This record gives sequence, C-alpha cells and structure tokens, in this order.
Amino acid sequence: MQTQLFIDGNFVPSLSGETLATLNPHDNTVIADIAMANHADIDRAVTAAKAAYPAWKNMAAADRGRLLLKLADAIEANADRLAQLESIDTGHPIRDTRFLDVPRTAATFRYFGGMADKFEGSVIPVDAGFLNYLTREPVGIVGQVVPWNFPLMFTSWKMAPALAAGNCVVMKPAELTPLSSLAIAELMAEVGFPKGVVNILPGLGHIAGQYIAEHPEISKVAFTGSTAVGRKVVQASSGNLKKVQLELGGKGANIVFADANIAAVVQGSAFGIFHNQGQACIAASRMIVHESVADEVLEKFVALTRSIKLGNPLDPKTEMGPLTSLQHRDRVLSYVDIAREQGGDVLTGGKTPDGEGFAKGCYVEPTIVHAKPTDRVSQEEVFGPFMTVTTFRTDEEALAIANGTEYGLGAGLWTRDLQRAHQMAREIRSGMVWINCYKRVSPGSPFGGVGASGYGREMGFEVMREYTQAKSVWVNVDAKIPPYFPR
Repeated sequence: MQTQLFIDGNFVPSLSGETLATLNPHDNTVIADIAMANHADIDRAVTAAKAAYPAWKNMAAADRGRLLLKLADAIEANADRLAQLESIDTGHPIRDTRFLDVPRTAATFRYFGGMADKFEGSVIPVDAGFLNYLTREPVGIVGQVVPWNFPLMFTSWKMAPALAAGNCVVMKPAELTPLSSLAIAELMAEVGFPKGVVNILPGLGHIAGQYIAEHPEISKVAFTGSTAVGRKVVQASSGNLKKVQLELGGKGANIVFADANIAAVVQGSAFGIFHNQGQACIAASRMIVHESVADEVLEKFVALTRSIKLGNPLDPKTEMGPLTSLQHRDRVLSYVDIAREQGGDVLTGGKTPDGEGFAKGCYVEPTIVHAKPTDRVSQEEVFGPFMTVTTFRTDEEALAIANGTEYGLGAGLWTRDLQRAHQMAREIRSGMVWINCYKRVSPGSPFGGVGASGYGREMGFEVMREYTQAKSVWVNVDAKIPPYFPR
C-alpha cells in the first residue's frame, strides 16, 4: 500500500517527516504510518497543480474523458485489493466494499469520463444583430476534503467531475482513512494522468484541511463532513472569496404510512440506517411511523435488528462491522445515555456487543430508541447504528416532524398512495426524497441538501456546474449601433 504524499505525480515524504498511524477499527492495530502533510506540502501541491493546469484545461475534453475511463477500468482490475484496503481501514464489511463501494467508485469515474465532452454551453436570444453565447470554463485549482465514512467512493465523487471539467485537484483524505485515496492516486499514475493534475495529501483537518480552505491560490473548496466543520470551511474560504461546495450532516426522516408494504419497510429501513454502521449523512436515522402500524413495524424491525451479524469486516458473513474509530464509538454510545436522560426507551442495542472478538474494536450494537421528536437524539446527528422511532396520526403531523430539524439532506416515505407520495415529496424540506425505497444513489442523480446539510450538489449535470463558471460572450454580427455621443 502507498503511505506517502502524492505530489506532482510522485509519492514523496512530508517535508516535516511527520507521520500519522492509521488503525484497523476491528482491533485497533496499526495498519501503517502515513505521511502527514503540513502547509509547506500543500504549497508544493498547489504549485504542481498550477503548472499542470494550462495543459489540462486545454486538453481535448474527449482525451480527459479517456483517462477517466481508463481509471475506471483499472479500479475494476484492482477491485479485490481496493476492497481489502477499504475494509481494513474503515470497518466496512467486505461484502459491501466488494459489491457496493468499489463498483460505485468505478461507475462514477466512468460516468464522468463520458460526461467530459458532453457538457455544453448555450446560445442566448438577445437583441437583433448580436450573437450571445455562454461557455463554461473550469474553476482552476480545486481543493477537496474527503470524509472518513466512504473514502473510496467520495474520492470518485469529488475528483471525477472536477477533472472532467478541466480542473486540477489538491485533495486531503480523512486522517482516519487515507489508504484507498492513495491507492487511487497510484492507479492514476499508472494509467497516464499528467503530473500535477491530481495531488493527494493526507493530513489533519485543522492543519491541512484548514489551509486548503484558506489557500489564496485555490479557487474552490469542496468539503464533505460535519456541519460544524463546514461552517469553519466557509469562514476560512473568505480570504480570496473562493467558491465553496458543502455536503454536510443529515437527520434523515423515514416516514411509514399506514398503507405501506411492511416487509419492504423493514428491509429498506434496515439498509437505510445500518448499512456502513449508520455512518452516513443520509442514514434513515428517524423512523416516523403511523400509530396504527407502529407495533407491527417495530416488532418485525427489532427482530431483524437483533439478527444482524456483527464481526470482522474481512469475514464475508459479516453484515455489520465496527465504527471507524474508538472516539466515534464512544460518541455514539454517549447518545444512549442522553436518550435515557430525556425519557427515551431503548428498544434494542445501546451497548458494545458481548464477546472476546469485539473487545478491542470499535463495535456498537445496532440500536433503536423510542424518543420524542424534540429530544436531542431526534435532533442531533448521531452518525452511527442508532435510529429513533416516533409515531404520528395525521399526514400534517408526519410532515411537521420530518421538517422539524435544522437538516435537509435525505428523506424517505413508504406508502401505496402515489398522490400522497408526490405531495409529501414536494413538501418535505430535503435535497433528496426516496419513495418506497431508501438511500439509493447514482452518478447521474444530483446529491446534496439544504439548510444545515449544506449547499451545492454532487453528481449528474448539476455537479458540472459546481466545477465550472459561466462566461458570456457577445458578438456584433450585423447590429447597427447608433453613436452614443453623436457629433
């Protein structure tokens, strides 16, 4: 595995020589010591990106696309290695990294490889005699900060559209999970990306991440992470008024109406909250269930929850692995105490699992808590295998509960009534709504939120607008412009 900084097409040590240990969350053993970037390293990366930018920007879009397509092929050819790295570094079960994370990563690079030469400008109707056309140009040098929950997938979400649009990239993977991003850098070098176009620098958020957000020669910063840190990114970006794109926290409402298909609700909601141990901004963390079916839904959902197999993420039979760090495990467990203090009822879970195999790891049992909509556990992002349940009587009450947090990222609803489904989807304050499913994503579908969940969009044509800026060009074809100062 690669453990050094990737700058100007080469793996190099940090100038300070400092390293940071990355741990296996299954047992907290050290996987490797990773070079840790500081300000001087980021300056080196920005210099390399600036030197590479003119040629990359002016390269034929189809040629940029071909490199992204070659990278997608290389990811698929190295799927087993990437899946293993992602599992040991993050705790994702190997069945997820093999069949979700790696394929999604390849699909994203392939989608934007095809997008590179298809993102068009437009002609605008203006006064007779003039041609006014709009082109979209790359922003320039883009700083990107990738989170620790899906590092491989988010590397592609951030990098692929930026490169397709003609930008150069300085990326900081999360200090907890840098291995798969560095592996992507290795593959990029192998398939022929020009030196300096992509630079990947592991480092601490308050040092490397902060400096990327502040850097006067970086034209845009794209950040995925917590809302609290997102606010700091906005403040740090003000020096040169760089463009900012934020994909932040969520508190996903998951509404179950009385006419829902209960079997589908149970399976879809379990995936929505327990996939990747609930460490997802779009997790279905709030079940809002009609009182007439609440007992049936909870009986079946609790039974399924208790049957989930926890274990070593490298075991193909494991259905849920550890959280990504001990610190985060303890934070998630602290919300169990908070729930009880506010009168919540823990229906299942709420502790570390029993057994010697879990003692050294970052494991938390999948947890369901009956709580009021105003309780802290119903308002704050826990970011773990932790779901609250509350009941409702009317559609209006369900909508009020769903919209009753500061977040607005993802939401789901379950009903056979399509009129109700479309009406609720229209009224829910959220960037994404899933009807009779949850947590579905595609490279072609915009991903992002409103309110404290951030602004801007990942994926699809929308993200190409995020990584480009419009230029309006006026041409006098045959307009007769009278003199403004006649003499």
